[in-house]
Amino acid sequence: MKRINLETKTGKIFAALQKGDKLTASDAAHRFGVKNLSAEASRIRQAGYAVYANSRKAGNGVQVTEYELGRPSREIVALGYMAKNLGLTLTA
Repeated sequence: MKRINLETKTGKIFAALQKGDKLTASDAAHRFGVKNLSAEASRIRQAGYAVYANSRKAGNGVQVTEYELGRPSREIVALGYMAKNLGLTLTA
């Protein structure tokens, strides 16, 4: 896994998710000044962490996406090993 610099915006998002926080785009903008939470989640995923995006309806009826850190499913782990065996990964 790649290391995430906790001094960056990505690192601050990662630290919040590691603490168990669930973040919406609005949360990320207010707390960390992040305008594109989806891009930050992608960076964290590329570092090897399972970030899940779950849709829910907020109290005012608006559909929001909430991001949380989780554990990869057995299927995802198996696919990773399969890709590695086929030589499709960046590291050997």
